[in-house]
Amino acid sequence: MELLRQSELPVPSDGLLLGGGTELVPLLRDGLVRGETLVDLRDLVPKGIRGTTIGAGTTLAELELDSEVPAALREACRLSASPQLRAVGTIGGNLLQATRCWYWRLKFPCRLHGGDTCHAREGEHREHAIFANDFCASAHPSDPAAALLALRAIVRTDRRELPLADLYRLPTEDDRSTTTLAPDELILELHVPRPDASTYLKAMDRRRWSFALVGVAAARLGDDVRFGFAGVAPIPWGSTEDPTPLPGTAYKVPILEALVARARQAVAA
Repeated sequence: MELLRQSELPVPSDGLLLGGGTELVPLLRDGLVRGETLVDLRDLVPKGIRGTTIGAGTTLAELELDSEVPAALREACRLSASPQLRAVGTIGGNLLQATRCWYWRLKFPCRLHGGDTCHAREGEHREHAIFANDFCASAHPSDPAAALLALRAIVRTDRRELPLADLYRLPTEDDRSTTTLAPDELILELHVPRPDASTYLKAMDRRRWSFALVGVAAARLGDDVRFGFAGVAPIPWGSTEDPTPLPGTAYKVPILEALVARARQAVAA
């Protein structure tokens, strides 16, 4: 496999895009993605924090330590992974994490792999979705994505700007992808408004370094409080209406309700 260092656009259409590598390298190792060329983006994607603008190449560790970053995003980054992974993993890559659904990871012919069955619905699904899980019951793993959803973040790619919510889509029979990015489209920057108050709360199996069973971000601007959730739907989710838990995920509903109440209280004026 060739490693290509890229310092300007366009990126080769046949290249796999490599930033921090904490997401891509395990997928390559497990044969979940394949490619002949890795395109090193470290000289191409902006880094650093400039007011309300965050370069997509900024690491989670840098975000967690910057006092100018809203509290919800700082805490979501701090709780995302081990210190070693946070020191390398970038915010742009974190937003595009693949599901941790074990059926997908073990390469079962599930719907995200182009099959006609969501194996989790009838199988083991304790960590899976409680919203929008009729086609695919996977749960989106990104803590920072939930925080950025609550913070009303705007994403700038190499070809457009869009609200973070529009970066994601629910998979369907016609399109199994969970993002709206083109294969060669790059996230370059995030615009993150500064709220009056924000927080991120996370329920997980271990006290640290575990994916969210339920993650709840809340951000208040004036009297308006917005939420973002991790671990409860195939994409970052923002509503508590109409949960459809599976038998093994029903326990998540009261956890979500409790964390929403705590988060709302934490950001109250």
